Amino acid sequence: MEIPKKYSRHPRIKEQKIILQEGLGKKMRNRFDEQLSSLNKKLIEMGAMCEHMIVLVSKSILNGEVQKMKEVKIKGHEVDQMEREIETICLKLLLQQQPVASDLRQISAALKMITDMERIGDQAKNIAEIIPFLNGRTGAELSDFDQMAETVCKMVKNSIDAYVKQDIDLAQSVVICDDQIDDCFVRVKGRLIKMIANNTADGEYAIELLMIAKYFEKIGDHAVNIAEWVKFSVTGVHLGE
Repeated sequence: MEIPKKYSRHPRIKEQKIILQEGLGKKMRNRFDEQLSSLNKKLIEMGAMCEHMIVLVSKSILNGEVQKMKEVKIKGHEVDQMEREIETICLKLLLQQQPVASDLRQISAALKMITDMERIGDQAKNIAEIIPFLNGRTGAELSDFDQMAETVCKMVKNSIDAYVKQDIDLAQSVVICDDQIDDCFVRVKGRLIKMIANNTADGEYAIELLMIAKYFEKIGDHAVNIAEWVKFSVTGVHLGE
């Protein structure tokens, strides 16, 4: 008598198992994509906060609006909170979804990027703390401050956009912009040295402005770091390797 084949080995059952596995795979991928989209939105929001802080301090430098500094401090706390939220999203994605290859690189890059974004917020707060010590004077006589603020804002925005779009060319444009910031800093430093040479009474004022210029330069450096992590998330190669 012929022994019947096990029911579990029936071709139709195997087909159903494959369909079920494919369905679960699609569900997990859809869930992962939703969480990744949420991560991107949070990064854009955090980047916008950093940009706003830079705009506030740059206006205060040029117009002497010291009252805006309270808003910078509040925004700084919001940036810190956003960093923690994004970190939580990234860790959940890593632990629950166990991503591989490009997905893993994208999440790892996001974790690195938020550290630089938080530091950008810190640099803006540092500038805000210096402005009251200008004693009513502004940096309007040095046009490079306006250019530095505008350029670093653009760099921060483009670095985050490059991540969301996975655009290497846009990330590279941020790296190139860093040369403009460095050139601006050199010009500011030279003019401030001349200012002190012409009138030693302006020494303290010039030093405060030089510190502000240095913080702007550091913001540019952090934007470049973000851009380099974007390139890593796409190519798997980081500049430091």
